[in-house]
Amino acid sequence: MDIMPLDRAFTLVEPGPVTLIATRIGGTDNVMTITWTMVMDFSARFAIVTGPWNHSWTALRDTGECVIAIPPAEMIDTVIGIGTCSGADTDKFRKFGLTRLPASQVAAPLIGDCLANIECKVVDIVEPHGIVVLQGLAAWIDPGRREGRMLHAVGDGTFRVDGESLDRRRMMRSKLPPGV
Repeated sequence: MDIMPLDRAFTLVEPGPVTLIATRIGGTDNVMTITWTMVMDFSARFAIVTGPWNHSWTALRDTGECVIAIPPAEMIDTVIGIGTCSGADTDKFRKFGLTRLPASQVAAPLIGDCLANIECKVVDIVEPHGIVVLQGLAAWIDPGRREGRMLHAVGDGTFRVDGESLDRRRMMRSKLPPGV
């Protein structure tokens, strides 16, 4: 093995998939790209990493809700575009032609162009680390979508796309929650 610079070690464990976080505050919708998303347990609890440098931070903190949208791999250029401009001066839904759909539990919209959407409430913010803990309230999936591959950020400007799936459900049955 070769030594790797420690400041690039995060590229080895960068989580995925890339997500879009939709918010609404004061009647205005916004969306941001997040590559640091974590599943916390089987109860639909998630964490994202963001902070005051993102325009959506205020909406997350003040409204206590959002939608996690999971874009398909084919949206890579849109995902990057969303992540490289600010909702402070850009209507990202209009600029990128995103389809707003009504959510059932939160004010923020679902993004109809995505594979799936999870309506969430903020249950904790660990401000020194920019960690926002979210509890899922409702989940939506597009069953008619043939292409279901997701994007995974490496953290250095490159992305990976889901590939072959390996089914080991039978071996893992004792560790999976009922119904999975």
